[in-house]
Amino acid sequence: MKHMKSFVKSLPAYGLALALVWPVAVSAQKEKGWKELFDGKTLQGWKAVGGKAPYTIEEGVIVGRMTKGTPNSFLITEQEYGDFILELDIKLEGDQTNSGVQTRSHLDPNANGGRGRVYGRQVEFDPTPRAWTGGIYDEARRGWLYPLDLNEKSRSAYKAEEFNHVRIEAIGDELKTWINGIAVAHVIDTIDSKGFIGLQVHSVPDALDGKKVYFKNIKIQTENLKPKDFS
Repeated sequence: MKHMKSFVKSLPAYGLALALVWPVAVSAQKEKGWKELFDGKTLQGWKAVGGKAPYTIEEGVIVGRMTKGTPNSFLITEQEYGDFILELDIKLEGDQTNSGVQTRSHLDPNANGGRGRVYGRQVEFDPTPRAWTGGIYDEARRGWLYPLDLNEKSRSAYKAEEFNHVRIEAIGDELKTWINGIAVAHVIDTIDSKGFIGLQVHSVPDALDGKKVYFKNIKIQTENLKPKDFS
């Protein structure tokens, strides 16, 4: 203990603060078991498929730019996931655009001139007056599984022109979503036990060309999962 006291006294003030706080922060992160899917600097571990909308990095944020004349575009993880809890923040420009997050999804490699077509369950991001953000849509396959006329009160969860926090739980056959802490959608579906995660830039008419969608703080848990109360 005496040696520890002398070590602490020899540190500058900022060093002391770092020595005391850093181990606690690292310990908390390990306890929660979160893994960052986006390092804030590169798109390592991701690849673009489907349409030709570009994905870039601006100030630590993934930015997808909506592009006229191209089908739905996706930035997908190279790794596939089974059971997981995913959290991220999303912001959309405008009130006529669209986006979403693919879960346990797949790629038809021969579609779209060899760029592929993504299919699978998507968590919708919808800033239009319909307001179905957080609903569950089966992209390029079965269509709507959980539209928000099944949960009208959750339609107010979305915040326009702001980053919205998304939580997605895919555990067993259950898929649950939250937007800004509000429980939105819950489906039980036996299709797809694993697949990739994808960030969508939707196809758009000419008038929406250049609109952006922003993704940040993308993290995932795959072990020791603790489902959140859906209420």
